[in-house]
Amino acid sequence: MDVFALFEGRVADALKASFPELADNAELLSRVVVEPPRDAAHGDLSTNAAMVVAKPLGKNPREIATALAGYFSRDADVASVDVAGPGFINFRLQPDVWYKVLASVAELGADFGRADVGKGEKVNVEYVSANPTGPMHVGHTRGAVFGDALASLLAYAGYEVTREYYINDAGSQVDTLARSAYLRYREALGETIEIPSGFYPGDYLVPVGRSLVTEFGNSLLDKPEDIWMPPVKQHVLAAMMELIKADLKKLNIEHDVFFSEKTLHGQGGDIDLTLDWLREQGLVYEGRLEPPKGKTPEDWEDREQTLFRATAFGDDVDRPLIKSDGSYTYFAADIAYHRNKVMRGFTTLIDVLGADHAGYATRIQAAVKAVSGGKATADVRFCQLVKLLRNGEPVKMSKRSGDLVSLADVVDEVGVDATRFMLLFRRNDAPLDFDFALVKEQTKDNPVFYVQYAHARTYSVFRNAERDLPELDISQEALRRADLKRLATAEEIEIIRMLGSWPRQVAAAARAHEPHRLAFYLHELAAQFHAFWGKGKEDPSLRFVNDEDATLTLARLALVDGVRRVLSNGLELLGVSAPQELS
Repeated sequence: MDVFALFEGRVADALKASFPELADNAELLSRVVVEPPRDAAHGDLSTNAAMVVAKPLGKNPREIATALAGYFSRDADVASVDVAGPGFINFRLQPDVWYKVLASVAELGADFGRADVGKGEKVNVEYVSANPTGPMHVGHTRGAVFGDALASLLAYAGYEVTREYYINDAGSQVDTLARSAYLRYREALGETIEIPSGFYPGDYLVPVGRSLVTEFGNSLLDKPEDIWMPPVKQHVLAAMMELIKADLKKLNIEHDVFFSEKTLHGQGGDIDLTLDWLREQGLVYEGRLEPPKGKTPEDWEDREQTLFRATAFGDDVDRPLIKSDGSYTYFAADIAYHRNKVMRGFTTLIDVLGADHAGYATRIQAAVKAVSGGKATADVRFCQLVKLLRNGEPVKMSKRSGDLVSLADVVDEVGVDATRFMLLFRRNDAPLDFDFALVKEQTKDNPVFYVQYAHARTYSVFRNAERDLPELDISQEALRRADLKRLATAEEIEIIRMLGSWPRQVAAAARAHEPHRLAFYLHELAAQFHAFWGKGKEDPSLRFVNDEDATLTLARLALVDGVRRVLSNGLELLGVSAPQELS
């Protein structure tokens, strides 16, 4: 039961009943929202309905709000309704509404909060997409966790989601990787090598050199580069992708599609086809770019060149597609790749990129608008840098990747749960400090422990009930029959209100592409639960288990079970375990 969605529907019905001219204005009515009031003292729900429709109706917002308040004064679920400020309408609901919410948590279980806001829309979430030149480092980890949690959230909210990894296997960095692996191959055959500047020095290539010997023996030794490069490149790319997949597996991340950039290139490939199509549409021309202001970007050349009309689709400058040497620009490949996604039927394309790609959003959005005829949208999400600390000091760790702290280093030290939750406990576009000491503490200052402890504590409450009231039936069936009207304290109702906001949080986070909202919500729910548990230590009448009042105990256990289910649902969406006990 989503009480906010329920009342959005009722408000829309009230508007149409009170003002019949609004009946066919679905777009206007879609802008009406029901949400918690900014000040909880004002009630349970608040709506902006009167202010949304005032101008089209040519009426004063407070006049409309007063009419709607009269309409809702007859609603059996509404205890009181007030008009505030310029025309907000605040509702206070009958307690029975909240008891129905708690009952729906038990009834729906893992599906409580599951939404259909996506209505099956096909969404492509492309994330990680690290160059296949070595193991994952901590800079990739945040985007990996963010993209994975976002994909899970969207699927839970009713979208048809594909998780995609774009393999950057067509650039010069792959040739450098192959040359680095060839050196390790020579080393494995007994040569003493020296790794030149600009090559990949990490020890992770040592086993690749050995596996090259296993596959090719010494047949590639002393051969010219054009002979050994193709097989070495293919071999090392496969090895690197297996290494990357193993690293991602440590975070429980798996992709549905691994898309090779290399497949876009070549005669008759997607880039050729895309440029032909753009020319047919009149979206490409030969021209000269004006010198940019400030620092000159790498893709600017003072010459006549092939340009994409990006400014026609919201970008700030038209973009080059072909370099002076005749090869394609990176952006040409980007257009072709996103057109490929559109042709696969995706209407929302989400790219999760690192902070170093901050200037890419408008050009990608312009490209998607162009190749889809405006039928698809691109959302480019940037993940800011992660600063690793230990007790507030910059951390120094072993670097198996050669010069960067690896994903495996982080997960091996603090575990997958702490890694995922802490990386999601802040907006993706805000810098993040990751303190190894903090995330291993078992205190309220450690957010992941605090939330997991709340979940474990719900199980502890049930164990205490079994110990203190062994004759009491606390099965799920018994909990569904509990007299929820015994839950009458302000703290109990507030927890149920919090549970009731979970479906709204899911829907809002999915629409905004912001999974961190779920982490914030879970932390707040955990805080409310811990606070109520603490009051029971001071006041025996507030304890969850009351051996003198089995009916009240059963009602409170139903409340605890609701907290347990929502915490479990939320942690699962974030890819974090929900332990029954903490050691």
